[in-house]
Amino acid sequence: MSTLTTRDGVELYYKDWGSGQPIVFSHGWPLNADSWESQMLFLAANGYRVIAHDRRGHGRSSQPWDGNDM
Repeated sequence: MSTLTTRDGVELYYKDWGSGQPIVFSHGWPLNADSWESQMLFLAANGYRVIAHDRRGHGRSSQPWDGNDM
């Protein structure tokens, strides 16, 4: 599982597929990175690097008590 850790210790999950020009997907409440999977598969198969993350408090990212403002 791909994660990065913020300065305040929160782990953020992300998907990073393909290579080439990057496209970043950002979801709103209450979704997660899986919401973009079909678009990501298509674009990665067609020469793009695609990145999607689960916001803090969503999906596979940490579920901290505070700091989840959008």
